[in-house]
Amino acid sequence: MRKWFVFATAIVFAVAIMTTIPLNGFIVPSTALAQQQRISSNTSSSENTNSSNQTSDVSNENGSSHTNPQIVSVFSSGSKPYNLTYGEWTAKWWQWGYSIPKNINPAYDNTGKNCAEGQNGPVWFLAGTYGHPVERACTIPADKGILFPILNSECSFAEFPKLKTLSELRMCAKTIQDQATTLFASVDGLPIRHLQEYRIQSPPFDFTLPQNNILGMPANTTTQAIADGNWVFLKPLSPGIHKIMFKGGIQQPKIGETSSVSGSFAFPSGWNFTTIYDVTVKKFTNGQP
Repeated sequence: MRKWFVFATAIVFAVAIMTTIPLNGFIVPSTALAQQQRISSNTSSSENTNSSNQTSDVSNENGSSHTNPQIVSVFSSGSKPYNLTYGEWTAKWWQWGYSIPKNINPAYDNTGKNCAEGQNGPVWFLAGTYGHPVERACTIPADKGILFPILNSECSFAEFPKLKTLSELRMCAKTIQDQATTLFASVDGLPIRHLQEYRIQSPPFDFTLPQNNILGMPANTTTQAIADGNWVFLKPLSPGIHKIMFKGGIQQPKIGETSSVSGSFAFPSGWNFTTIYDVTVKKFTNGQP
């Protein structure tokens, strides 16, 4: 009889052990484990849903209240959008910026009224803001890529007459761009990740300045330049309303130290303010607004 009692007690104890399962180093009742499994399943489902709603370069943190929330896609830095390299497109951006007189230049526009100045081809250029934050409204044709700098720098023989070689121009642009410290960009509340991977140096390029140009140099000045910068190159956005936001930070000069460059279109200093574009993407019969 005593043996049967011991055997029955062992069975009861074994059943009690079986109804508890170790989890992460703790003993958890099986009912709690089932609840934990349900939570894990729900979390996994939620993560899979979020993953399907973003690309590898976009983090879905804030959601979007705009009429056309979508997956935001960025051209990779090693790609050739519209048959040109990233660097070649950044050179075209500089040529565009320098070709427009200051009084109608989109970079010095507080409302967006000049957003369409000088725009042509498959890529639409956007500019930052100098000296203060700005919010601009801009209508962009559908099927256009969108290129903008968070912060960028450029050196030319006209601006730096003591420089004599392309290697010196290249080092000049790099040294100035090294002032950039922080980078932020988002589309419809979706922060774009890995922005440090989109630092691009251009090949050598020429530009010619118009009357009332943004460098304050004589009209028809033609020079060669090299640029360096942190860029975002968006694939075409869906038709509708979108919000593009970007801002960069720069190193501040130490007390008693004079910066080697002053605020200029060619340098990141002074351009480290938040720029917002309220973008309307529309389809046009002739491809232009």
